[in-house]
Amino acid sequence: MNLDAENRVVLNVGGIRHETYKATLKKIPATRLSRLTEALANYDPMLNEYFFDRHPGVFGQILNYYRTGKLHYPTDVCGPLFEEELEFWGLDSNQVEPCCWMTYTSHRDTQETLAVLDRLDLDTEKPSEEEIARKFYMEDDFRKGQLSCWQNLKPKIWSLFDEPYSSSAAKAIGIASVFFICVSILSFCLKTHPDMRVPMIKNITVQTSENSSAWTLDKTQTNPHEAFFYIECVCNAWFTFEITIRFIASPSKLDFCRAPVNFIDFIATLSFYLDLVLQKFASHVENADILEFFSIIRIMRLFKLTRHSPGLKILIQTFRASAKELSLLVFFLVLGIVIFASLVYYAERIQSNPTNDFNSIPLGLWWALVTMTTVGYGDMAPKTYIGMFVGALCALAGVLTIALPVPVIVSNFAMYYSHTQARAKLPKKRRRVLPVEQPRGPRAGLGPPLPPGPTNTQNRRMNAIKQPKDMMAPKMGNGEETMPMLMLNHSDKEDSLPRNVSTSKHQMYVEKYHPPRLIDLGSSPATPVREVGSTNTVVAPQHSALSAPQSTAPPNSTNTGQ
Repeated sequence: MNLDAENRVVLNVGGIRHETYKATLKKIPATRLSRLTEALANYDPMLNEYFFDRHPGVFGQILNYYRTGKLHYPTDVCGPLFEEELEFWGLDSNQVEPCCWMTYTSHRDTQETLAVLDRLDLDTEKPSEEEIARKFYMEDDFRKGQLSCWQNLKPKIWSLFDEPYSSSAAKAIGIASVFFICVSILSFCLKTHPDMRVPMIKNITVQTSENSSAWTLDKTQTNPHEAFFYIECVCNAWFTFEITIRFIASPSKLDFCRAPVNFIDFIATLSFYLDLVLQKFASHVENADILEFFSIIRIMRLFKLTRHSPGLKILIQTFRASAKELSLLVFFLVLGIVIFASLVYYAERIQSNPTNDFNSIPLGLWWALVTMTTVGYGDMAPKTYIGMFVGALCALAGVLTIALPVPVIVSNFAMYYSHTQARAKLPKKRRRVLPVEQPRGPRAGLGPPLPPGPTNTQNRRMNAIKQPKDMMAPKMGNGEETMPMLMLNHSDKEDSLPRNVSTSKHQMYVEKYHPPRLIDLGSSPATPVREVGSTNTVVAPQHSALSAPQSTAPPNSTNTGQ
């Protein structure tokens, strides 16, 4: 007996056979491969192998991990699939080698990105009725079919005003909302133009040189044209109506108030009514124009456009995801501004400089900021050679500091944008895959275990093995004996054949679940091949009984098919 063959084990994973030493599988204890026994259901005694219906490509790396102690990540499979395979074989995913760690963990970043896109609600597909009921916390009433009129109407109103892509009417309301936002912002900007303002003329009494009084016209201030007031009234009437309807029909009042865009919309609308009250009751107060400063909050209505533009949502999310890089950029900018402002202040004082612009370090802070951001207004400039050298270093440091985080921000935007485009092209309804368990044959209680025989040990690396004599010619129920044949098992079942069965029951099991495929070799090479079945192949020997189906030759006198 070959001891080396006895120490080897054959693993059939997804149809690909792997052979290794049993001691190799013992190198990593407490795993699935380290606990292989012949009593397992996936052990095939006829082929002397273990069958696993798993990914064969990943198993090659897993088996190599047992051999070398180093786990590498195959680049031709997806990360979640690799993690699932490692979990099945009982291995730790944190044991991946450092050279493959970045490639292996890239799928986790992708999953985080997809989760962020789910929260952004960029889908333009119409949700199902069940999803709508879940969103509005009406699942119980929806399942019972007891939805009231308001419960049926509330999601439709919400879709009209908050989901521009849900219907044609929602698109029309969305276009109207964008129109009023643009008109309001344009009116807010144009009313500050001098040609769009009306001067306030007052009669003022003055004393002349002849000690007599006279009156004259004086332009004390200018006010926006009256047309802007009516435009603002119409726009804010729409904004008030819109935010009221959206608040009433919102799925959750608390989530609605927490949304930053809704908070900005509410403050901007409220500022218009506060401005009206102040103009009526506080217009006579000195420096009342300062109160108009609070109306600048209306310009923040531009963020409402994010509800109608997925690109703006992605841009805002890009800045959120790049918060660490942006904070690092600000830190280095502040550090450089303070250093170069101090250097240029003292550099300009070393030499004689009657036109020194840097009278203090705070003035140097402004110059350093303008220089590092490569703006360069030119209002302040060093005049000495040392100051010019400091200015050159400041400009170079600013270019490098600003350029370093920019690729990270650009890559984040490209990542979010590419995933958004990919999600838009994916089908929303995926085909369901039902979890069906593999059929398992009987394992115990049907008879004594099959004898392994010498041929099983010698031919374990072959798909065709010879059966023991008590299995080669089993007796059928009609008293006839079958002709000895060579069995070729090509089944991909995890438990293709029972192990502990008797000879006759074993043959009945093979004929029932694995119908043979007969190949008539014949006496002439030109004899055609006849095939029956698809899973097992039975090669008939060159025997005269092949043409006679009712052969009565005893088993010991027949050819063994060698």
